[in-house]
Order: sequence, then C-alpha cells, then structure tokens
Amino acid sequence: MTYGRKWAVGLGITTGVLGATWLAVVWWLPTNEDLAARLAVEAEARLGVKVTIGSVHWALLPKPVVVINDFRTLQAQPVVIRQLSAHPNARALLQRKLVFERVDIGDTVLPRNSVRAFHAKPGASNVDAGDDTPLEHFAFRNLTWISHSGIAVVYDGEIDFDPHWRPRHAELRRPGIQPAFTLTLAREGDTDRWQTRVNVGGGTMHGNVVLKTDANSVMHLSGQLAPHDIEVASAVSAFNRRSPVAGKGSGRTVLTANGKSAGELARSLHTRTVFSVDPATVLRFDLDKAIRTLGKERDGQTVLQELTGQLDTQNTDEGMRATYTGLKARAGQYTATGHTTIHRRQIDASGTLYLVEGSVGVPFTVSGPVDKPQASVPPGFFAGAAIGTAVLPGIGTVIGARVGGALGRLFKGDAQQPRAPTPVAPKKN
Repeated sequence: MTYGRKWAVGLGITTGVLGATWLAVVWWLPTNEDLAARLAVEAEARLGVKVTIGSVHWALLPKPVVVINDFRTLQAQPVVIRQLSAHPNARALLQRKLVFERVDIGDTVLPRNSVRAFHAKPGASNVDAGDDTPLEHFAFRNLTWISHSGIAVVYDGEIDFDPHWRPRHAELRRPGIQPAFTLTLAREGDTDRWQTRVNVGGGTMHGNVVLKTDANSVMHLSGQLAPHDIEVASAVSAFNRRSPVAGKGSGRTVLTANGKSAGELARSLHTRTVFSVDPATVLRFDLDKAIRTLGKERDGQTVLQELTGQLDTQNTDEGMRATYTGLKARAGQYTATGHTTIHRRQIDASGTLYLVEGSVGVPFTVSGPVDKPQASVPPGFFAGAAIGTAVLPGIGTVIGARVGGALGRLFKGDAQQPRAPTPVAPKKN
C-alpha cells in the first residue's frame, strides 16, 4: 500500500468534475467549446487553482463518452493530463444517476507538491450514485509521479471498484523495469481485507491489508507483509533512487495508517520492517579506509558478512523519512552497531566499530548527502597512550599486543602482525 496514493489522487475530485459536466451534457446539449469552458470553470471551483483545457469532445451515441485533451493546471509545476476519456453508464444517466463504467487517462504528470496545493471544495469527492459503484474501472498509462524531492517515476495500472470506493482488484506496474515491479490487491469477498502481492527486486513481498472505520468515520489501515529474497539495490533503483546497500534481504513488515480520506491515509502511512541482508555490501563507502584516514578518504565498498536491523518509514510533508535502528553489521574481524536517518536525500548516522572481536570500540559518524556522505572519528580517541590506559588499563599481555596491532593496521597501514611481548616468568618464592 505504500504506492496506493498514486491511485487515489484526484479520483473523487475527477468524478465530481465529470459528474457536473455530464449533467450539463444530458440536459443542456452544449457544443464542444461550451463544454470545455464549463468544465474549466467547474475544475477551478473544485480544485482551487486555475486550469486550461485544450479541447473537449463528447458524444451520446453509439455510447456516451467525453474526451478531454491537454488538461493543465496553472502552477509552477503543472498537473498535466494529455488525454482523459470517461464512459458513463447510459441507463444510469436516464435515471438521473451518475455511474462511470470506466475512466482512462494517459500521459499524465502529477507533481506531488502541486497536488498537495489543491484546495478541494468540501464535498468535491462525493458522487451521488446511491447503492451503485460511482466508478467501475479506472486505468492509467504513462502516469509520472514527481516526488517532493523531484524524482520522477512512471507507472501503469488499473483498479476495479466495488461500492463505496472499495477496490475489487488493483494492479500497479513500473513499465520497462527489470526485474519487474508489480503490486496487486485482491479483495477477499465483501470484507475490507485485501490479499497483497508484490514482486520487486527479483523477490517477493506478499501479505494482506485490512481497513476498519470507527464511529467517527476515521479509517484505520493495517497490514503485514513478508519481504523475501529482495535484491535491495535493484528494488530501490526500480523507483529511480540509489541504495546505499546491495544484497538480498528478507524479513517481516507491519504497516499502519489513519485518516478520514485516502489522502490522509497516504500521508500518515508508517511501516516497520525487521530485516536481514546476508551477505551485504555497503556501496560507495569504504569504512576501513574512512577509519584509517580519519574520514579523509572513504571511496569504495565495504563487504559485510551480514547486516540486520529495523527500518521505519514515515510519510511526511517533506517526503518519506527512513530511520534504521538496531543496526548490526559484521565485516571480517570487525563488527559495527548504530542507527541512521535518511530524509530529504540527507543521511545522519552514528555508531561504533568494534575491533578484535569486540575488544575496542571506535565511535564514528556519517553525515551529508546520500550520494556523497562524509565519515568522521573523534580525534581525541587516538591520543597518546589513551588506548592502553582507557581501553585496556594495566594489561600488558598478548591481548594488549593484538589490540595495538589492529590499531596499527587501521591507522598506519602496517600490514605486519606485531610481535607479542615476551611473557615475564613468575617469580619463585
């Protein structure tokens, strides 16, 4: 359901505008030009922004249809619908009811910030269809969603609706992406429960979602998914983003959302995933090099035998915030723990690198743009004899020599194993 907001954007408003238009068609029989002008006025009133329409064509025979070309909002980043065709149910029209058999849109651009700027007229999403389904089938092709940060992603998809805007079946696809991304929802009978099947990154993320409505008309969405063998970098790149990590991941996900509309549900969506990636590779960042050079150099990769942790995502007014907690990574003789927050393409992370099977902990931070983060280590941590006195006070054994050797290899580039000190024979009584 993370991507469900793309389906729901403007559906209620669109049917409201089309409804007013079709009532005009049936009882007024306007020219195409008059209908275009009326549609523009209706859309402006309901959306709260100025719009332009290239042309409109309507017909009652052989089947009722209205086709809108080049719909555009007058915004810094305009919402653009190159073509929209709506097919109302003729029998319902004769009964003064508005039921659309299908609505198709093609070559559409939806900038997230522009859609959020709409000032929808109260009640604009309500279409009086009695017990009928206001919209039976909605399909879109080449729909470009532009995120808060300006990342454009193209989708195809369709939804079959039951009454009260309940999807009977829905599918979302990323055209031309390999491995394929598809998200499918299938309603379980007449309940507000849907089987969810996701294919992404060569793996799967199947489960279910449930929708409940309380006495105050607030909807509560919950669900569980099971990510399995998903190639993380491939899955992220399917949405035109760069992953900091590669490797096949599995785990379990729970999601929750609350709101009185589909838009509020989308804006409040929160997911929590407990995951493991085994093995994993940190891309574009060499932790060993960063520690050795005190953060001056870090280009490269870090191979991990395992990576585990918890990922929380939260939709916000400034895009999705991703928070990683309980992170634990293992790379050869090193292990690391920490937490990370990624928001607005910035990373803020901190943790501890453990040397020699956990004998020494080196704190580090990583911050800056996701594409080029900077690492740093507190300089005072390596001052003088602090290692010997603070980390291993008073110990002059082979373990102490191993610690010194590890630090020597890290910070001086010395590949030789230091010689252990000669044991001191115990004094004879």
